Amino acid sequence: MLKLVLALVALLVCSPAYADDFAGAVRALNADSFSDKLTAADTLAALGDGRAAAVFEAMADGRLYATADGTILIEQSGSYRDAVSGATVAASDAAAITVNNRLRGALRAAAGQLGLLNSDPVIRQQAAESMLATPNPDAADTVRKALAAETVPAIKALLSQAVARLDLADSDPAHRLSAIAQLAASSDPQVRGLLQPLADGDSDPQVKAAAQKAVSSIENRLGLIGIGVNIFQGISLGSVLLLAAIGLAVTFGVMGVINMAHGEMIMLGAYSTFVVQEAVRALLPPDYFGLYLVIAVPVAFVVTFAVGVLLERTVIRFLYGRPLETMLATWGISLMLQQLVRSLFGASNREVANPAWMTGGIELIGGFTLTYNRVVIILFCLAVLLALAAVLRWSRFGLFMRAVTQNRPMASAMGIPTGRIDAATFGLGSGIAGIAGVALSQIGNVSPNLGQGYIVDSFMVVVFGGVGSLWGTLVGALSLGLVNKLLEPYAGAMLGKILVLVAIILFIQKRPRGLFALKGRSVEG
Repeated sequence: MLKLVLALVALLVCSPAYADDFAGAVRALNADSFSDKLTAADTLAALGDGRAAAVFEAMADGRLYATADGTILIEQSGSYRDAVSGATVAASDAAAITVNNRLRGALRAAAGQLGLLNSDPVIRQQAAESMLATPNPDAADTVRKALAAETVPAIKALLSQAVARLDLADSDPAHRLSAIAQLAASSDPQVRGLLQPLADGDSDPQVKAAAQKAVSSIENRLGLIGIGVNIFQGISLGSVLLLAAIGLAVTFGVMGVINMAHGEMIMLGAYSTFVVQEAVRALLPPDYFGLYLVIAVPVAFVVTFAVGVLLERTVIRFLYGRPLETMLATWGISLMLQQLVRSLFGASNREVANPAWMTGGIELIGGFTLTYNRVVIILFCLAVLLALAAVLRWSRFGLFMRAVTQNRPMASAMGIPTGRIDAATFGLGSGIAGIAGVALSQIGNVSPNLGQGYIVDSFMVVVFGGVGSLWGTLVGALSLGLVNKLLEPYAGAMLGKILVLVAIILFIQKRPRGLFALKGRSVEG
């Protein structure tokens, strides 16, 4: 009880002086010379008052003002508040306190150090991350003080790493060895960069050997992480190729039509997404903006399905059994569609924004981040593949389509409307290409040439996987995506594509019908 009374007395006695010290240090920031301002900033930072962080940030941003009577004000959104009391005040004679680059850097560093002692854990974590990214030897005592007082495990781990990084520059070999032992388990490329100078030429042999061992361990982990990154990127690329090739597996693999306008169906799906986005943005409240992507999927399918049916009824149905002529005709149609889109939307790229639920990612170790948009596209393409397989396997339309594919004369004799099935099949392939355009709009800009970058790869996927086989398309797309991404670090993007193309050509020489060949109209012919 006596200790509590003494503490209260000490608080009552010291608080006014402490407040006066804070106010005096704040007023001293309006000194005439930059060196005096820097001294005042050091004095203010030494007080350890959390209020000083806001003062430093405002001064560094040019938002700290002084009135004629010496009152220091912080400007925010056109209003002023007292830097000491926090009260909102009116100031007609306030003048901005000037800073130079050296002072501005010192102010930001001081604000970061004070953030380590803030009561808000979010601010402390931000300050700890900043201190970890840019270690400041002058802040070593503050970091150690913050580490001793920290209770949040995640922030404590950041501060421990920050202390270890600071100890790497310590003159005591024992401190450097302790820091190396702590940082050796890291998977951060920056840590490898910090340890490399010690591994190359530290004056202490024991420290040098420990640093070399730590660098080797980190490099091995980063190599494994790099392989994981390439595998994820390969699966992501494979999912994009799968979406682009599924529709082609129907039109080319099943119907035997070399549709060079398939890429333009993808492009039309992407522009449909852009139109839906702009309509939702103009007609619905901002809170509903994320729904545009859900609306865009059926819209893109309907638009490209209709275009595909129109194309089949007006051009393709007269060219069955003549694949080279369908190739020339659809190539001309692709040029017409590109020019039509340029006339309607212009030649410049159009941006399609990611909804909030597709923005960001899951950060793993060593800079490996699983971005939400890529993960959603992977899951989406698998869902489209399964839905298409279900339609072809269990629906009445799928039964008719398989019948027409396997034996067209017999299917016609059984009363199946082969003309309608042809149109619906071509429309289905085009509609799936439109859905692919929706997905591709989430990982890049939309332009009239969007589909041209996927048409060749789509044909390679279908031919490699097996003409008419959906599961062959899946295996082919994922295989090409993984091989491309695994080759890129060693051969480069262009040479990697060339090697893949050569490998597919050699494979087709040995197995002309691909991995999973099915009987279809093109095979029968």
